[in-house]
Amino acid sequence: MIDLYTSTTPNGRKISIALEEMGLPYEVHAINLQNDEQFAPNFLKISPNNKIPAIVDRDNGLSVFESGAILTYLAEKSDQFLPTGGPERIRVLEWLTWQTAGLGPMLGQLNHFLNVADEKLPYAIKRFSDEMVRLLGVLDKQLADHKHVAGDYSIADMAIYPWSSAAYEGAKGLIGDTFKNLENWHVAMAARPAVQAGMAVP
Repeated sequence: MIDLYTSTTPNGRKISIALEEMGLPYEVHAINLQNDEQFAPNFLKISPNNKIPAIVDRDNGLSVFESGAILTYLAEKSDQFLPTGGPERIRVLEWLTWQTAGLGPMLGQLNHFLNVADEKLPYAIKRFSDEMVRLLGVLDKQLADHKHVAGDYSIADMAIYPWSSAAYEGAKGLIGDTFKNLENWHVAMAARPAVQAGMAVP
């Protein structure tokens, strides 16, 4: 049994999608970010960076924080969605890192300056809007020759989808066209029952 500490964010939904795809039993513990529950002492013991998601594996008592580490741990635990070696494993880890180091942080900054900041700073909004479009273009190009992002369906797809699907509608007004490969991949991902279930957690 996996204890999943999560909220209604793209980062949280990566893990619930993975748990659904892997068929691992889990119990959801919703963390209310608006009420600062991520700063509670008991949660900080699991996630010292005071961020969701985090998990505790009841099989061995191990806690894991940071979504990329959690996805890797769960893939190795279940022996699914991450090759055990060779270039195939590197491809998946490349795109997983692309999401955790690039797509997620850039979209998070854009959301902050668009929707949270008291002062609307045109330079910041343009900077992160341009980077969003660039990153989605990188993904669209990759999907031109790949059914899934990194070869076979993997934790890379699970990590990227909650972020790219959330951003794409807003991005279309900036692109001046559409990213057809990305759109087709979104449709295919959204049709997966495990993705649908994971996107509804919590």
